[in-house]
Amino acid sequence: MLKDQIKDFKIGRFEFIVKPKDKLYLPIYKGSTLRGGFGHSLRRVICVTKGKECKDCLLKQKCIYSSIFETPPPKNTTKLRKYPYAPHPFVIEPPLEEKREYKEDNEFSFNLILIGKAIDYLPYFIFAFDKLGELGLGRGKGKYLLKEVRSINGNSNSAHPIYTGEDKILKDSYSLISGKDILEECKKYYHKRELTLNFVTPARLKYQEHFIKNLEFHILIRNLLRRISLLSYFHCDKELQIDFKGLIEKAKRVKKEDSNLNWYDWQRYSARQKAKMLLGGFIGKVTFAFDGVEPEQFLPLILLGKYIHVGKGTGFGLGKYEISKEKK
Repeated sequence: MLKDQIKDFKIGRFEFIVKPKDKLYLPIYKGSTLRGGFGHSLRRVICVTKGKECKDCLLKQKCIYSSIFETPPPKNTTKLRKYPYAPHPFVIEPPLEEKREYKEDNEFSFNLILIGKAIDYLPYFIFAFDKLGELGLGRGKGKYLLKEVRSINGNSNSAHPIYTGEDKILKDSYSLISGKDILEECKKYYHKRELTLNFVTPARLKYQEHFIKNLEFHILIRNLLRRISLLSYFHCDKELQIDFKGLIEKAKRVKKEDSNLNWYDWQRYSARQKAKMLLGGFIGKVTFAFDGVEPEQFLPLILLGKYIHVGKGTGFGLGKYEISKEKK
């Protein structure tokens, strides 16, 4: 059963609090800027060869930058043989406010989600974001101080400090969410006959090689199965033994009861491709009804997806959804 397969899954949730030293000019959606800045900073402090291409580097299988940002599938892998990289084991959740200018001392925060073995690399994430503050972020490369990092406790919104910019010491006392915690959380929804999902950042889900605008339940499950199984395999050392086809067939029986999804387009600049990219996805709410179908068999995927997002662009925060409390 699916619930027996995700027990080894682990997630760490952390809040990074930033205090500008100069004026920061950031785009409306800040996830891409944060991820791009982090990647540049991490490579700058980690790379010993100073080469331009990781794929040809002798150290790529053991390099922390490569493991985090351009994860190479092992040579003996049974998955992703046709792809150059495995999924990123992190999600950056930017502040969702549309504010673009942050003056000195105008603090803001973003969340970092780490998955599986990447949790051990938390010190490198903190170090890279700290150095990014010295290098500068956004248009004009405004400087900032990484004031504090907090561990978000379990699946709640409470948090406690584990690092401050003053002492630069990381406390080994952060909380994690395990697969068992996810299963315990699922119990709150066993009695639900309807489930409403609220997509708060653009979701880019593919089905039959096309990005979809109208979400069906089986498409959501297909995308969650792929993402979770690959993250589990490459970053949690666990290959999920699931009847994928059977579960998808059951998902087709779950009906969409209500939908208020809208397509949202936004642009990001890709430093790697040196071009602007138009990235769109749907946002809004959709309700699914489990008439004659037990929700228990899908809930572990949906609850995990709530933390690790779904679809393309999850590394910079796309595909974030919440479970609404409106429906019974």
